[in-house]
Amino acid sequence: MATGISAKLPLAYTKGDGPYLLNKDLVENTKQNFKNLVFTVPGERVMNSDFGVGFANLLFEQVTDDVLEDLKERLFVQTSRYLPFIKITNFQTKIEGNLVNLRVEYLIPSLSVADVLDLDIKGETDL
Repeated sequence: MATGISAKLPLAYTKGDGPYLLNKDLVENTKQNFKNLVFTVPGERVMNSDFGVGFANLLFEQVTDDVLEDLKERLFVQTSRYLPFIKITNFQTKIEGNLVNLRVEYLIPSLSVADVLDLDIKGETDL
């Protein structure tokens, strides 16, 4: 049976890893955790109602500079609280019609790794 750090999301069956495909290195696991933090809506996580940035809430907002600044502030606060081993180096948002792109460049100093989280959200029914 293979060993890993956590189940890779979305869950997928695999014979090689056991019942689910696994994240096998810390960089991959950290990126998945960071993505979950960004997409989780505050109040969605049981017993921890403050957890999450709520990027998906932009679907229901009139996106203005103030809304994007609040998103940026929440991202920095939530990251320092729940993923303190990540240092955000750059934050960009781009809006084109009903598509909002979030690009976060970050470092994991303890691993000497730089990575990018690049997420899109559409103002339609699918995320």
